[in-house]
Amino acid sequence: MGEQQRKIKFALYVVGTGMHLSSWRLPQAQANASIDIGFYQKIAQLAERAKIDTVFIADSLAIDDTSHSQILNRFDPVVLITAIAQATKKIGVVATASTTYNQPFNLARQFASVDIISGGRAGWNLVTTADATGKTALNFSREHNVRHDDRYKIAEEFIDVAEGLWDSWEDDAFIRNKETGKFYDQSKVHDLNYRGKYFQVKGPLNIARSPQGHPVIFQAGSSKPGQKLAARVAEAVFSHKKSFEEAQKFYHSLKSQLADFGRKESDLLILEGISPIIGRTQEEADEKIKKLNRYTIQKQALKFLSGYVGNVDLTQYSLETKASEVAWKTVDSIQSDFETIQRIIREEDPTVGELYERVSNVASDQSFVGTAGKIADTIEKWFTERAADGFVLIPPVLPDDLNDFIEQVIPILQKRGLFRTEYEGTTLRENLGLPFAENRYTLRRQQKVQ
Repeated sequence: MGEQQRKIKFALYVVGTGMHLSSWRLPQAQANASIDIGFYQKIAQLAERAKIDTVFIADSLAIDDTSHSQILNRFDPVVLITAIAQATKKIGVVATASTTYNQPFNLARQFASVDIISGGRAGWNLVTTADATGKTALNFSREHNVRHDDRYKIAEEFIDVAEGLWDSWEDDAFIRNKETGKFYDQSKVHDLNYRGKYFQVKGPLNIARSPQGHPVIFQAGSSKPGQKLAARVAEAVFSHKKSFEEAQKFYHSLKSQLADFGRKESDLLILEGISPIIGRTQEEADEKIKKLNRYTIQKQALKFLSGYVGNVDLTQYSLETKASEVAWKTVDSIQSDFETIQRIIREEDPTVGELYERVSNVASDQSFVGTAGKIADTIEKWFTERAADGFVLIPPVLPDDLNDFIEQVIPILQKRGLFRTEYEGTTLRENLGLPFAENRYTLRRQQKVQ
């Protein structure tokens, strides 16, 4: 994308009644939203009318009493985005799936299926699955989770296998000639015959290529191995930095690594997670947060934070305890998040309650709390000054906060020429400004002809 064509990209993070821990307790909330497909479809349709790029479904593979209420009882992400795709026409559908607790053939087939069903609107958020509490491994016949850096080594092989399988069939391989009885061109189907340290996969995949070649690859790792993987294969990165300066630093760091893999800066979009709280005045926005927090039970908040940071039981502390007084333990989990938490403690000296607010996705950056104009200004600054190519909207309360953003902020951005008024195409790649995923075998065939 050239500078003239560069537009803000938006993904919508959907998790039941919203990301705020107590969103389900609000009087207007639909408490069972996390297992109501109609609720998800209506949210996606609302986002589609606003021309948002994609809905984004996260995942976890273990639950306990520290878990967020909206993940205790919810759909499998790949199944969910398939149902969402059937209720929409243009908006993308992105699901999270783990490379540590899956096999490449299964996931390649599932995402190719959704991509075809949706007409080329699918994306895969590739994660390696942190397991801070140690519960996930126990659900998959393991005593312990794979170590952080080893998970990324597995992921490197996993994505190579998946992309190889998606290229098993060339785009025009299926002839389906009833007169000759030839269903497909045998010269255009290819075994993968992959043999690596972690995977051995023969192929081919038992489904054809999709309208966009293959699903868009999202990725969320910010550690050094995570950035390396993103620079090599990701097409969109979901980041969640706590300040403009931190986001801008990450943006330039990751973009600078693309050349190592023969890629351009425009080949990778960086989307920062934000949770806007909008009011007619600053005071009204601040009061919204206070109202939300009044529904939060202290012990539940501390349990949630405990599960987020790993093997530290924060319920033995009060919200007023200085976070620096907590007996923190190093975890082999989401390394970038753990490092961010430690930096916040060093630089800001927060209480445990303040730390919870900083990492809970609600009001973690005060520049996204206030009037629609203030939030639009902040988004424009992050975008134009290269701290982000777009944003993952993480509404604290659904659908309320999404409605506020669509009705109040998006029109301002459209008026400034920063966000689309119509979708550019019918596939997720077209709308994100990403190229069609060319088939490697077709490219080789064309090169031979030339």
